[in-house]
Amino acid sequence: MTPQRSTASANAAARRPARVAFVGAGPGDASLMTVASVELLSQADAVITDQLTNEEIVASMTGEGVEIVDASHGEHGQQLTHASRAKLVVKTAKAHKGGLVVRLMDGDPATFNGLAEEASALVKADIDFDVVPGVSAVSAVPSYAGVPLTNRSTGALHVVSVSGSKRPDLSASVDDDVTLVLLGLPEHLVPAFANLLANGRDGETAVALTQGGTTTSQVTHGTTLAEAADAVVGLEVPTLAIVGPTVAMRSTLSWFETKPLYGWNVLIPRTKDQAGPTAKQLLGHGATSEVVPTISVEPPRTPQAVERAVRGLVTGRYQWIGFTSVNAVKAIREKFEEFGLDARAFSGLKIAAVGGVTADALRDWGIEPDLVPTGEMSARGLLEEWPPYDEVLDPIDRVFLPRADIATDTLVAGLQEMGWQVDDVTAYRTVRATPPPAPTRDAIKQGAFDAVVFTSSSTVRNLVGIAGKPHPATVIACIGPATVKTAEEAGLRVDVMAPEATGASLVEALADHGRKLAAAAIEAGEEPQRPSARRKKATTRRKKAKG
Repeated sequence: MTPQRSTASANAAARRPARVAFVGAGPGDASLMTVASVELLSQADAVITDQLTNEEIVASMTGEGVEIVDASHGEHGQQLTHASRAKLVVKTAKAHKGGLVVRLMDGDPATFNGLAEEASALVKADIDFDVVPGVSAVSAVPSYAGVPLTNRSTGALHVVSVSGSKRPDLSASVDDDVTLVLLGLPEHLVPAFANLLANGRDGETAVALTQGGTTTSQVTHGTTLAEAADAVVGLEVPTLAIVGPTVAMRSTLSWFETKPLYGWNVLIPRTKDQAGPTAKQLLGHGATSEVVPTISVEPPRTPQAVERAVRGLVTGRYQWIGFTSVNAVKAIREKFEEFGLDARAFSGLKIAAVGGVTADALRDWGIEPDLVPTGEMSARGLLEEWPPYDEVLDPIDRVFLPRADIATDTLVAGLQEMGWQVDDVTAYRTVRATPPPAPTRDAIKQGAFDAVVFTSSSTVRNLVGIAGKPHPATVIACIGPATVKTAEEAGLRVDVMAPEATGASLVEALADHGRKLAAAAIEAGEEPQRPSARRKKATTRRKKAKG
């Protein structure tokens, strides 16, 4: 192709309406989105959302300047029809010539979502489109509810979408061996249950009603077909009903709603860029989390000292470099990037990390530390395993410690006693963060959070300083003995201490605590509840007793 033709083709493509990608967003759990859907969202010029679209997920997966178009409701709040949505998709594609428009659809685009109408409108308008299937709520929600749709005795599986305008004939779904999945608004499920009963389905047939499927707000109610109409009252959308013999298997196969921290809301007092792995691990145990920054990390007021130390590191001034926090790793990494250096500059150096979290930050940089305490992960624990200076074995007697401006002298004094010369350099400053918004402060003090995970003594002091003490019913989890001591000095009751001073170990210890609380409730003949729910229940009992 000649350059002229290539340019002409590019100009023609830029004048055409945007290509539209119908993308399945899945049933609610963001981790169920396909690789293709995430990639298309990252390339989109505009995203047309659906009725149940999670705006936070869209914001995290799209680039800057992306237009977000709501296809669930019109300008006056009315719910759009399929025809109105089809017109909106065409209009958006024409407004973004030469670009990419992602039509994000709940669940799977081809299942009860109006794909046929919208795609037909694009064909009529001569607009190109792709379809990326998604995980459908039809299969995902029952799986998350612990209800298999079929087993050896299942005769048939029927899936029906119910609405107010159409009353489907369910006479073919009345046999005892038929599993029926009903999707629709709660008020539309009621006549569907009546239809089944009228056509002869046994009133004792097991029914599972699930709202908020695949999210951490999922709740499944077990009932019978005769009582399902009453049980569905008050439920919120999205709601899915499963009718049939496999519902009975939920008592043994429920895996999602029985996670050890299911439904818990956990407070993480860290900066957002540090809290990601902890939040993800908590989500894996069924908990949601909220991050409240307790410190702000800023460069030193005079950077000359750390810059001299980094130059000395490259020229062979040091035998060791000791990292006492993730922030120290970040500060030196940023200085390396500023100077055009990379991890190769550590060649020949011995590297120490105060604990597992700091060691992981080094590994993310491609550096494996030579020394990480196996016992107490603190400055004291690091000193216990740091080798003393040996003038025969050690060609250089100097250690570089990049630290915070408020670091204690324990490590410096201990290394000097062992014969090392120490350059204790301020690599960053820690400034107490601004207090969180009033609703968050109230939530902390009133017990709306089920647990708080403290990863250092400074997070304890700073959280109490900017937001107040967590409610006595809130589970307090600490990363190690030093943090436990600080929490107790602040008047907090510590419930959980990690066996190892790592963020992963702390979350696992909290999950074990959740399992113990659930087991104790079951042994007492009670329904397992999250700590905040137990607190509200106890408060209600006390008020009634006083009354």
